[in-house]
Amino acid sequence: MKYLGIEVNVKNSPELDPGFIPLGLFNKAFLETAKKPIGIAVERANGEMASYPTFIHGTPDFLETDRYYIRRLVKTLLWMKGGFRVYCDDKEMFTYLRDEAFCDKGTQDFDFHYFEGIFERAFEVVYTDSIPAGKDSPKPMGGHLEGCRIGFDAGGSDRKVSAVIDGETVYSEEVVWFPKINSDPDYHYDGIVAALKSAAEHMPRVDAVGVSSAGVFINDRTMNASLFLAVPKELYNQKVKDIYIRAITDTFGDIPFCVVNDGDVTALAGAMSLEDNNILGIAMGTSEAGGFVDANGCITGWLNELAFIPVDANPEAMQDEWSLDIGCGVKYFSQDGVIKLAPRAGIELDEKLSPAEKLKVVQKLMEDGDPRAAKVYEGIGCYLAHSLVLYYDLYGYKHVLLLGRVMSGKGGDLLLETCRRILKDEYPELNEKIHLALPDEKFRRVGQSAAAASLPEIK
Repeated sequence: MKYLGIEVNVKNSPELDPGFIPLGLFNKAFLETAKKPIGIAVERANGEMASYPTFIHGTPDFLETDRYYIRRLVKTLLWMKGGFRVYCDDKEMFTYLRDEAFCDKGTQDFDFHYFEGIFERAFEVVYTDSIPAGKDSPKPMGGHLEGCRIGFDAGGSDRKVSAVIDGETVYSEEVVWFPKINSDPDYHYDGIVAALKSAAEHMPRVDAVGVSSAGVFINDRTMNASLFLAVPKELYNQKVKDIYIRAITDTFGDIPFCVVNDGDVTALAGAMSLEDNNILGIAMGTSEAGGFVDANGCITGWLNELAFIPVDANPEAMQDEWSLDIGCGVKYFSQDGVIKLAPRAGIELDEKLSPAEKLKVVQKLMEDGDPRAAKVYEGIGCYLAHSLVLYYDLYGYKHVLLLGRVMSGKGGDLLLETCRRILKDEYPELNEKIHLALPDEKFRRVGQSAAAASLPEIK
């Protein structure tokens, strides 16, 4: 298939989405003929820097192609590592990024304003003759098992909590809730406190609390999270930014606690489960959560928001309702991905059902051996195989741990089987380098909350 003058050869395409253009393969084909060097860097807090040297064509015939490639690259770096300042050493591309892409009312208007908000400073695109070198500040976190601990995992469709004593989970529960459609932050606060108290009832005391939650967290504060999508801005600033801090201290007083993005906790759970490092965690639930534990066993502090990293170059790809962008992971590796493919497989879903309930319908069909449901999971497995190539170029991981409701049951098994088959067939070199891991059924669903319990250090 061809897009923007680039011929992309895809050996394995999802049957229910034949227009899917794996962005990793598009980038590879693009770079085969791109010879003009260009450097991009993204600066985040504390002087940390993501630096990325690459190439473009630099000719009029490929102007739009070059712009597309660089725009998607910058977006990818922003959502992978976070940042408020973009550096570019090509004047023409710098002008495009500043004046047409990452600006107010530009093509990446959402990203522009989003990163201004979470870093609480103006977003800039800067021209430079010399791209700054990369700099990161990874730090060890988690793996603390001693004492009586609570781990809380806040998802968009359910909340999970575990009580853990000296590394052994003595109690776990899942409770359905609807955080995304509730505008009163007291609804969220009360739900968090109820979960904490439920776990506390199964231990003699509470020594520490770890929280795994979708969103962006700086110093345990909720700078942005889709869980609180309906909360008005003034109430968000008053009651949401410190919601986990308040819930823990109001309930237990002055005890150690940590609030960490759920994707990083997924990766931490993988490190604890596999007893190894260099792990990319992917949780497929309400959204796609990503996390990374590096080769030294450290959490990087990057955003790892895989949900908003592009994976599909198809110009007709489905739009995400929140960011208004297309082709990003949230519509491929989440319950949204299942809901997207189900009608194409001939499965009618009642629009009155919640997304989580729609997922359960497809899961039940899969458990009953319905071939239509199998096509859905095979499609997501195909998406995953191609996207793991893109993620490997970014992270260089050794292991991939797959968690979340989408990975539950027979559907998750078929998804993984399909992914492995395509990796072996289309990407044999990568297949030899990486290891895909799927925890047992119980760990798939509550593993994040148990791992979250190990986050705080008791001093």
